[in-house]
Amino acid sequence: MRAIPVAARVYILGIALCAALCVRPALRPDTSWGAVALLAGLYACCELPARCRCPGRSVSGSAPVVAGSFFPVLLAAALLLPPAAAALVAVPGALLGRIEQRPSGARRIWRAAQLTVATWAAARAQLLFGGPVALGGGGYGLTTPDFPYVLLPTGAAAVAFCLVLSALDGGILATAERLPLRGAWHGLLARSLAPLGAHGLAGLMMAVLWRSPFGPLSALFVLLPMYISCWVFAQYHRERAAHQATIRALVQAVDIKDRYTRGHSERVGHASVMIAHELGMERERIEVLRFAGILHDVGKLGVPTRVLRKDGPLTPEERRVIELHPEYGHEMVRGIGFLGEARSAILHHHERLDGTGYPCGLAGQRIPEFARVVAVADAFDAMTSTRSYRRGRPVPTALAELERCAGTQFDPRVVRALVRALDRHGWQTVVTADEAAPPPVPAVLPVPATAGRGNVPPVRTSGVGGAPQAGRPAGTGRPAGTGRSGGSGRSGGSGRSGGSGGR
Repeated sequence: MRAIPVAARVYILGIALCAALCVRPALRPDTSWGAVALLAGLYACCELPARCRCPGRSVSGSAPVVAGSFFPVLLAAALLLPPAAAALVAVPGALLGRIEQRPSGARRIWRAAQLTVATWAAARAQLLFGGPVALGGGGYGLTTPDFPYVLLPTGAAAVAFCLVLSALDGGILATAERLPLRGAWHGLLARSLAPLGAHGLAGLMMAVLWRSPFGPLSALFVLLPMYISCWVFAQYHRERAAHQATIRALVQAVDIKDRYTRGHSERVGHASVMIAHELGMERERIEVLRFAGILHDVGKLGVPTRVLRKDGPLTPEERRVIELHPEYGHEMVRGIGFLGEARSAILHHHERLDGTGYPCGLAGQRIPEFARVVAVADAFDAMTSTRSYRRGRPVPTALAELERCAGTQFDPRVVRALVRALDRHGWQTVVTADEAAPPPVPAVLPVPATAGRGNVPPVRTSGVGGAPQAGRPAGTGRPAGTGRSGGSGRSGGSGRSGGSGGR
């Protein structure tokens, strides 16, 4: 369980206090407690299936219903009740809904506070545009909804709900994940406007039926198609979970086959995500990029084990076999549809900006962005990982080597993003093989602000022990990324190369 940072705890407490202030005016006898209890119970019942086991459950054993699937109930409450009373409707369901990660207590409090504030804001917004009157319950002789004017307060409620949720989500990402503010809020509003607009219309239908002669029971029929749509959407997630299980199995197979790079794939995926956040990528692309980093070496399953584990220098023929692993990997994942751009990264992560890479010899911006990110993450982890045949380089030295090769081998913009990410988060170096390793290099956490900017001369390593080459000037020698998986293998008679490509 990862501890919640202090800044995030303070942020959650502040939003919880705001939520308490929102519902306080409703805590009096003249509140329409019957309607509040009915809507709150309905929302809680809609959220409870996510905690139950039932036919059609997901791979993890839970029902295919996620928290937040039934925002129409909250938006209907915003249209039917005063703001403080409407805000109360969200509390029981939010506290009872399923929480995927720990600590569950803080996450439940956060979710309840977030939805309470958002529902209160939605109710206030629809009041500003005369929602009660337009719905046919506010006097002026109207007994039926005033269409199409009623769409205006409904739209205002949905937009307010969306704005508050997006703003609060961005805040928790910035405080809990330590993301830059621009990256934390980037794309949140745009992604939620369309679905919450649909939820707003469903909430309007619920409110209209609630006020109709058929009564509140008729409003339940609106939820049936919503539940069906959620169930259909959950089938996509079941398929996605199955693909993820397949990905984990492939990565484990690579780790077993190539003992020299055990754990390398997961770390490349993590470093790729760090870079992506600094580049301001959208969340969906970041997730796909993580898969690209994890699977970038999956093609090694097609390389003979004797070549991967060979102790001596590689022959030209063996190097050519190694250089086929991007194409093997691309073929292996071709049928996994949701990987999208990740497939091009798997194929092209050994291309170089100067066009001398493989397998296609792409140059400059013709190399896919994902491939350029994975190439930097791959080289960085290979250089900083201590393996049985050589010692890992200190993080500042590895960054200096990456910057030395920026513009010829690596994308300078991606290298700068990695430097910023490490300044912010640091990096833990590890040993990546079961064999006895040389004394580990101390982890550098966090990286000094000046690291990787040319102040530390790159150290070239050679020989089985990975000792620095005596007498070689700084900045000379093999470029980063030219170890075993980089395609150049080992230099004749020199043992394992210290290049950043690694095995």
